[in-house]
Amino acid sequence: MGSPGGSGREPAARPGPPGAASGESDPAHGGHRAPSGKPSQKTTPSDEHTAPPGENTAAHGTPAAPSGEHPQPRGKHTALPSEQATPPWRADPYTRALRTGRGPLFLRRADGWTLPLDVERWCAEADAADRTVLSRCQGAVLDIGCGPGRLVTALAPLGRPCLGIDVSPAAVARTVGGGGAALCRSVFEPLPGEGRWGTALLIDGNIGIGGDPRALLARVGRLVAPGGQLLAEVVAADVDERVLVRVDDGRGGVGTAFPWARVGAPALRRHARAAGWTAVERWTALGRDFMALRRIRNGDGVPTVPTPPAPPTTARTGCRAPR
Repeated sequence: MGSPGGSGREPAARPGPPGAASGESDPAHGGHRAPSGKPSQKTTPSDEHTAPPGENTAAHGTPAAPSGEHPQPRGKHTALPSEQATPPWRADPYTRALRTGRGPLFLRRADGWTLPLDVERWCAEADAADRTVLSRCQGAVLDIGCGPGRLVTALAPLGRPCLGIDVSPAAVARTVGGGGAALCRSVFEPLPGEGRWGTALLIDGNIGIGGDPRALLARVGRLVAPGGQLLAEVVAADVDERVLVRVDDGRGGVGTAFPWARVGAPALRRHARAAGWTAVERWTALGRDFMALRRIRNGDGVPTVPTPPAPPTTARTGCRAPR
């Protein structure tokens, strides 16, 4: 995936990678990925992956808008408060790492502490830990911060419609090239199928997107259907922090600073309750920690299961958003 925080484990603090710059500048707030790995989201959809007006976007690797929705207008997009002028995940060294499929790559704080990013795993096929997440998906799936798309493409053979979103054009291109459907867009921008997704994913530390877990959880709550679920990966340790980080390749390449958050299971439960979610399950696989959250409860206090959306049209490089 394209987000830092890959394994979810609490890494030991380590000095900044060789050649890293020492100073940090205070950036504008980022709108989508931060560490977990990913910085804030992009401010405008990528024309490279947006079909011209009047064309069916499914043929271009992006889902067609649900019935009653209008395609997003092209051209300038007014930046949201949560978005950065220069989204970090659209620039080197992250882009170079995705194109080659390998690191090293780190998230680095101003004090020199670094978090290794698992680029090789993100660019490989879904592993056994990922499959524990995929087996829990219900309805149409929205992979937030999909990175190079390993989960999006792994869901296709299972007959599960899935759309990935990412602020990195390189990540979206790799997802579409692998046969998945993806949009170059921030989670804080308008998205297809809002309020009708059965499952949302925040894997590989993407709960850190934007540096404000509670705001992110509230936004995801508006994306899923009533009774929908969120599957999130958390840090194994009891941590709840918001930091400014940069993507660093350890060889002198350093990206723009952006806000990120790192959240353990206890903190996620607190933020979830405040944002209208209920934690229903926690599990560990291959040293990675995951949690399942439900959006609403029925009158008896029992988590409800969302009704699957109408069967979407699927293709090797496209799908339709839930109706």
